Amino acid sequence: MARRGPVAGLDIGTTKVCAVVGELDEDGELHIVGAGTAPSPGIRRGVVVDLDSTAAAIEQALERAERMAGVKLSAVHVAVSGEHITSADSRGVVAVARGDHEIGDADVARVIDAARMAALPASDREIIHLLPRDFIVDGQDGVKRPVGMFGVRLEVEAHIVTGVATALANVSKCAQQAGLEVEAMVLEPLASAEAVLSPAERDLGVVVADLGGGTTSLGIFANGGLCHVSVLPVAGAHITSDIAVGLRTSMTEAEKLKIRWGAASPGGVAGSEMIEVFNVGGREPRVLPRRALADVIEPRLDEIFSLVRGEIRRSGYTHRIPSGIVLTGGTALLEGLEEYVESRLGLPARIGGPGQITGLVEAVRSPIFSTGVGLTLYAARARDHTGPGHHNGSHTFWDRTRTWVRDVLQGG
Repeated sequence: MARRGPVAGLDIGTTKVCAVVGELDEDGELHIVGAGTAPSPGIRRGVVVDLDSTAAAIEQALERAERMAGVKLSAVHVAVSGEHITSADSRGVVAVARGDHEIGDADVARVIDAARMAALPASDREIIHLLPRDFIVDGQDGVKRPVGMFGVRLEVEAHIVTGVATALANVSKCAQQAGLEVEAMVLEPLASAEAVLSPAERDLGVVVADLGGGTTSLGIFANGGLCHVSVLPVAGAHITSDIAVGLRTSMTEAEKLKIRWGAASPGGVAGSEMIEVFNVGGREPRVLPRRALADVIEPRLDEIFSLVRGEIRRSGYTHRIPSGIVLTGGTALLEGLEEYVESRLGLPARIGGPGQITGLVEAVRSPIFSTGVGLTLYAARARDHTGPGHHNGSHTFWDRTRTWVRDVLQGG
């Protein structure tokens, strides 16, 4: 079947850079054709701290993905995270401009602009997403697509995600140093949600917890849209550090132990299981009960999910997430994490990996690739709505407003 050109996602994480390449066929279906990863020494808790090493990691991951896909990329969608990310609700209200009171595209654009102006961020911050959730026409709420309806007063309830402008600029500069144009920046849990959530989960209410290396990114979805965002400054790298200190081994060995033998709770590990732990300095390795490793991991998980529970409560959506919590990212691979989270939070929990894709499914089915695959799905949807010449990362507000309006009208 004929293809319509590549789309690419770039997940620049604290421990790794992940590049994923997909191609759209004539029916708009996405086929994953390439993926590559590289260590990421220039990122700390989701923020660039070394431009050159981050750019080099992007080049390395990109080269591997391009080689697998057999394409050369010039533009990507990039995931953003970090403690500087915040979100808030906003509301806009306008009078319908046309004399016959039929709502048009221009009215939708104006009401979205009014919502933006009502929550205009400080000068050091930049809007990453303005996400319309519901429109209200003459007091009637729950309207999803108001164009063509009659009314005199149009309102919108929207959710606005912002980040520190300099932090976002540094991410963009790293991509540019690697020879790439940034088509759009996409909030990490929003990208992951594209890959791991079903429409039913979005509608009922669900939490996406992306457990990365340096941060845990939370996105709460209800009625089909994003309602709350939070980025917590603790994640998998902190577990690795705890293992290195607690078992007196190197960080490299601690990461290997976590990946191969890590478990969320000592109660899920047989007492007879033993592991070999290599000492620092080349001394003879020790043989320890595997439960000793789980004993080190569990307190840090307690901290992470105490923060997650507190953030869910603070959001006000505690009783509006019947679908529970979907865990993704590399740390979600810890054995027994689903059961641990269900008992800790009292919510249904499942591990979420990329879905809704064809092609090299085996290469990207791990939760490690959820954000990267989600970015390609996000990019494919934008390409499908706007055509291959459109750049979703337009730098003017009105360009982005036109994209938002188009997404609203086409069910984005």
